[in-house]
Amino acid sequence: MSAREVAVLLSWLSCCGSAVWRYSSNSPSYRIFSTRSTIKLEYEGTLFTEWSVPEICFVLNKSSPKTELRCSSPGVHAIKPIVTGPDEEERNLFVDSSHTCFLWYYRVRHFFNNLTQVISVWVYDPENADPDELLGSAEEPSINSIVLSTQMATLGQKPVIHTILKRKAYLSNEKMKKGTWHIMVPMTRDDALKEIRGNQVTFQDCFIADFLILLTFPLLTIPEIPGSLPISSPRGSQLMVSWDACVVASVVLVADMETFQTNDSFRTWTRIRVPPGSLSDAERQSVADVIVSRDGIFFLINGVLYQKSFRGFVKLGRILNLPDGGITGISSRKWCWVKYLSKAKERRSNFAVWTENEIYLEYILLKFARLVTTTELKNILNLSVTATLTIHSVEYTGHPLEIAVFLSYCTICTVTKKIFLVIYNEDTKQWVSQDLTLDAPIDSVFIPHFIFSALPGLILWNKHSIYYCYHNFTFTGILQTPAGHGNLSMLSNGSIIHEVFVDYYGNILVKMENNVIFYSKINTRDAVKLHLWTNNTTRALILLSTSGYTYFLYALDNGTIQIQDYPLSLETRSITFKTKDKCPYLAFHNNVARVFYFLDKGETLTLWTQIIYPENTGLYVVVESYGPKILEESHDISFEAAFGHCTKTLTVTFYQNVDYEGIYDYFEMQHNNTGLVMVQLRPSEYSKTCPIAQKVFQIAVGCDDKKFIAVKGFSKKECHHHDFSYVIEKSYLRHQPSKNLKVRYIWKKYGCPLRLDFTEKFQPVVQLFDDNGYVKDVGANFIVWEIHGRDDYSFNNTMAQSGCLHEAQTWKSMIELNKHLPLEEVWGPENYIHCFSYAMGKPGDLNQPYEIINSSNGNHIFWPLGHSGMYVFRVKILDPNYSFCNLTAMFAIETFGLIPSPSVYLVASFLFVLMLLFFTILVLSYFRYVRIYRQYIYKPPHKPQRKHKKN
Repeated sequence: MSAREVAVLLSWLSCCGSAVWRYSSNSPSYRIFSTRSTIKLEYEGTLFTEWSVPEICFVLNKSSPKTELRCSSPGVHAIKPIVTGPDEEERNLFVDSSHTCFLWYYRVRHFFNNLTQVISVWVYDPENADPDELLGSAEEPSINSIVLSTQMATLGQKPVIHTILKRKAYLSNEKMKKGTWHIMVPMTRDDALKEIRGNQVTFQDCFIADFLILLTFPLLTIPEIPGSLPISSPRGSQLMVSWDACVVASVVLVADMETFQTNDSFRTWTRIRVPPGSLSDAERQSVADVIVSRDGIFFLINGVLYQKSFRGFVKLGRILNLPDGGITGISSRKWCWVKYLSKAKERRSNFAVWTENEIYLEYILLKFARLVTTTELKNILNLSVTATLTIHSVEYTGHPLEIAVFLSYCTICTVTKKIFLVIYNEDTKQWVSQDLTLDAPIDSVFIPHFIFSALPGLILWNKHSIYYCYHNFTFTGILQTPAGHGNLSMLSNGSIIHEVFVDYYGNILVKMENNVIFYSKINTRDAVKLHLWTNNTTRALILLSTSGYTYFLYALDNGTIQIQDYPLSLETRSITFKTKDKCPYLAFHNNVARVFYFLDKGETLTLWTQIIYPENTGLYVVVESYGPKILEESHDISFEAAFGHCTKTLTVTFYQNVDYEGIYDYFEMQHNNTGLVMVQLRPSEYSKTCPIAQKVFQIAVGCDDKKFIAVKGFSKKECHHHDFSYVIEKSYLRHQPSKNLKVRYIWKKYGCPLRLDFTEKFQPVVQLFDDNGYVKDVGANFIVWEIHGRDDYSFNNTMAQSGCLHEAQTWKSMIELNKHLPLEEVWGPENYIHCFSYAMGKPGDLNQPYEIINSSNGNHIFWPLGHSGMYVFRVKILDPNYSFCNLTAMFAIETFGLIPSPSVYLVASFLFVLMLLFFTILVLSYFRYVRIYRQYIYKPPHKPQRKHKKN
């Protein structure tokens, strides 16, 4: 917010409503509030006289409504304005003595050609920064920041981007340029939460605070089209808002004069408008609810659902399997679970739409499906057919796969009704009735909001009171103020509840329409009234920033939006300082580093949590889980006591103890032992002053689709990339076909073949990988087969050499048993039986090749010596207790070598016979020709004719 915008906002606030006073600092979101900070005081009203501050604090101009304050000593300082009328409330400001003085500043550039983002980072001092840096609009560092960043770099400072979910780290590969580091990170949707951290380097005894950011794929706001008309809520109504659960900076705000959209927490924003003629004037001012989704912005207007997207503004109805009217509500997810495990083939829904008698779910790409009707629910819940059952509301729970449906039930619907709760699981497709029933007047409306916890828990509110239901609906009641009031309207001049804000840290803020705020914490029974922050006529909302801090959003009468950081932690500490409310424990630590863990077969998850508390209070750590009963737990507790404090450490291990080998219904057993378990660790007692009340995470038992195997030594980069064809001799094929087989070698699929002399034996080394890279070598049993049917190879180990006590499984025996299955399915972990027990199998011939390989049994593949060949193998993990995943990989081997010479004796014999035959023919020919020659000598072929004399 610029200085001019601040002035406009303050002048507008001061001219309207009651007098209030507030404070601020140069540090965004009050990250630094210490003896080094300049505290800005501002009073809105006409009755101001001067400021009342402690002697150890220095105020620049005591008689000015807007001035600056510095406190040289840390501690709690009572500050208030002195006015001519009734006394203004006093605040107790906690001024810290922290050595954290500097902050990280960042800018992001997006590169779509390689889907990367370059983050430019520098260090700045909030007390000596340019206004643009304080407002978050600077594109480059100021002179002071360049000098400070360069000095810190000289001392060894270098920022690192750490991702919170996947635990990755990205460093700058370049030298600092003009006081700025540049770090390249990939664009991602499932690892968007990041933190800028530096080395432990000080300058003038000051450190740099870590900075949490939300960085996802670039989000675009829908542009304003000239000539379009505004769309709004009814005149005089309160603000309504919707945000993306996983990108809290993406928000849509509906006011009674315009609708606004932002993708950066309203630092910039655009107006959402509709084409002329798409709605009547009355319809354009009748928005009852709004939802922002990746498929667009959805408005509920007069019982009809509309979509606004980059493609335009359309009415949704029967063509998309939705009713054309009569829609009473829409609801979207409130909590972000980027990763989850679902056994169902369908993706989970994005938001819910309901009428009085039907519920519809929206899936990606704007696909709607009807979930259930009230008639079907009567049958599912065994309710009376004659009773009246309507859908009161639908809300997504804290569980990533569950939807809560609040039903209104009555038989004589004149005075009262019962509201009860059923939960639907999108994975198991089951409906479960919960132990929660409310008796309410027939026209009453309750708004639910599920909290961020493992066990189902929620708060509901009507116009005046907040109902809480914690610990799987076993801890219920109405929030009470210290004065004993459950009706919050009585403590806010008759105003009614406008907004209930709940964050990931367990904070609950109840904002009334006149901007009075009540504060509570999840799993507690009471609420306290906070100091007034803005006057009673300002239209305002409380939202969460991308850094996890709260801020106020103001909709001004001139059709603009303003934001203002709200110091929730300082305000709650100020109030609880007066009430002497203390947290029962001193510290609550744990090593839960993720919100999502995968457990595969044979794996365990060990976590520890520690609580430190005063002696004689008897606190302990509670471990709660929710979901299918598929995990076992073991607990180990250690205890120490010293100097009046106790330290209790709990180590908990989650594991499965199931043997899948030799089970007839292998796949059903696997299905029954997989699922998503929600877990939370929390102290047995806590209060509103405790910083974080619990630690919530998921354990997914099943197949991690990011897990895969590969054979060591094979790649797709170390050979010439080309496809080719070759022919396999028919006699080398398993099924002895009548013709040779011509095969196409697909390089992208098979990778680079490994060339081996056919005198070399080969043992595959199988390695396990996930999305973070190499994990470990696989030690479990696996099998290999040539995918085109070759069987002109064998194994060097026999069954006897491998220690078999009966005949082991082979490809030949498994094909014979499963003739109806393709080759890749005839043998696997589902039908594997080991050969190391007398109780299983028949003795058989143990001199056969043992066709199962692992990393330690020394079993190798060997090749025929009479010919070379190309082999494309698939490897499959055979051990049924290794993984829920069907882990397979492909590799190719090309054999070559010299064909061995025949025996010397065979060659000599052949030559002897050949020479003998030659000489025999030669001798016979000689005698034949001699005979012919003699015949011609002694018996000439022609006798001479004699002449006779004539007488």
